[in-house]
Amino acid sequence: MSAESIAKSAKNKTISSVIAASSGNLVEWFDFYIYAFAATYFASRFSDASSPIVQQIAVFGVFAAGFLMLPVGSVIFGSIADKIGRKSAMIVSIVFMAFGSYLIAFLPDKHTIGDAAIILLLLARLIQGVAVGGEYGIAAAYLSEVAPKGKRGFYSSFQYCTLIGGQLLAVASISGLFIFFSHDEMVDFGWRILFFVGGTLALLSLLVRTFMHDNSAEELKKHSDRGSFKALLKSYKSVLLVLGITAGCSPAWYITTVYSKVFMINNGIDPIIANNIILGALAILFVVTPFFGALSDKIGLKTSLLIYCVFALVSFYPLFLLMERTSSPLALFGIVGFMCFMLGFYAAVAGIFKTTLFPVQVRALGTGLSYTIGAALFGGSATYVALQFKDKNLEYGFFIYFAVLMVIALVCVILIPKKRELD
Repeated sequence: MSAESIAKSAKNKTISSVIAASSGNLVEWFDFYIYAFAATYFASRFSDASSPIVQQIAVFGVFAAGFLMLPVGSVIFGSIADKIGRKSAMIVSIVFMAFGSYLIAFLPDKHTIGDAAIILLLLARLIQGVAVGGEYGIAAAYLSEVAPKGKRGFYSSFQYCTLIGGQLLAVASISGLFIFFSHDEMVDFGWRILFFVGGTLALLSLLVRTFMHDNSAEELKKHSDRGSFKALLKSYKSVLLVLGITAGCSPAWYITTVYSKVFMINNGIDPIIANNIILGALAILFVVTPFFGALSDKIGLKTSLLIYCVFALVSFYPLFLLMERTSSPLALFGIVGFMCFMLGFYAAVAGIFKTTLFPVQVRALGTGLSYTIGAALFGGSATYVALQFKDKNLEYGFFIYFAVLMVIALVCVILIPKKRELD
């Protein structure tokens, strides 16, 4: 076989592996985000509170609790991935996600089983949290490892491109159901269809992942301490850097893609219009992320992170203030769309900057654990915390809290070393 044929075969294997890994990643995040975007429709089915805001606080509290299981999933599946290979761990995590989604789809509400309904909702959400917590670090490690040097930013950006695709598909699914069902029907049973479809897609994605090419097991066998906390402890500085950056950028993500919709609805915007605004804004983010990934290969991942952190720090409060003062759907789309466009600078390098900081034997564990702790504490709780501020008539106090977190993230970005493990 000629050198040209060998190179072409290797490239084809890389592309098929990226597609297989990314498609599974898309499905897992679709399942995970259905909850966030459908919560406003099923909140009244699980909370006995009379206030819509308090109902939302209850179900988004469960949403935040799901994030608390992300570190658990990252430890379980990240350790497996670093010990026996990436592919096997990714397959098991999808089975967990399918089970959690089916459980929510068929869950009796408060009218049937009373307070047990929200307890079972919490249990299902915790299972989903374990699944997606495991998926994150493994997918990030796998995509960065199969990508050719000099194009790692571009190839790795597909982790977040498909993560965004999961969000986009979740929002689009809600818009699609509104074609067939009224708002009352969505509250009554329509939201269940979303979780059933999500569970089914998760099982189908298992077939796609059989096309993944994974040689990590052979490399990992060279390290006796692979997947262990003892080995991870040697990279404690990297853990702290990722944790600090995630503490600011993860809430920024959810403020932009989740809370902005809740914010618009609570300020009188029709839920269907708000949903369509988020749908269009996420489409922008989905399209620009791979382009910003390619750009990061030119300007450096650190520069890309700095651009976004500065933007989020100085612009979120005035942009939300502007959103509050306008009722024009076009103007609101312009604001949220611009926020999503800028979010592309972070999304493009969010996976690769983490994996470059950890050696191969703890790459999945270190990437997943350090990210999921930050996401659990600060990201998944962002909407919940914002609603708590609103309930106390201190809505914009939330942005002071966010600014503090973003300053921490900015400092950590500056401290990212020039020489990194994956280099």
